[in-house]
Amino acid sequence: MRLRKARAQDVSAIHRLIAVYSRDGTLLPRSLDDIQTHRGQFIVAEAEGRLLGCGALHSYPNGLVEIRSIAIAPDCQHGGVGTRLVRRLLQKAQRGDAKRIFLFTRSPDFFACLGFSVVPAASLPEKIWKDCRLCPRRLCCDEIPMVFGAAAGAHAFPTQPGLASPHVLPG
Repeated sequence: MRLRKARAQDVSAIHRLIAVYSRDGTLLPRSLDDIQTHRGQFIVAEAEGRLLGCGALHSYPNGLVEIRSIAIAPDCQHGGVGTRLVRRLLQKAQRGDAKRIFLFTRSPDFFACLGFSVVPAASLPEKIWKDCRLCPRRLCCDEIPMVFGAAAGAHAFPTQPGLASPHVLPG
């Protein structure tokens, strides 16, 4: 397996892979146009010409970076693809002088093993204003916000169900 930057010919495969997880609500859907426009944010895992997984970075002002759109082919789950993708995205973010790396997930145990800690959603207002306020699930969101490493600082608290503050916005 090798990790590399996404290419134009990967866009459809990335879209199909994300769609697998958006159907069940694990990921928010992304359009082909959105993936094509933001292709430079994606890294893919491939083996023998097959896309096994993908993930992306989105940069906000002031050194805030989000890991997003992590999707692994269902038959490749638990094979280390996700771990390798997340580690590569972390390296890329850190090389880009990220001061704080975060994500929103429904798999907090996986990300905790990679050095992420749960934080209150209110500690990430940039994400809330970019995506959450427009999300159709904003009033019933079950995603857990997490920050990587020491950047979690005093905001971290245990990853037990029900402890993460939902990022509910008014109406």
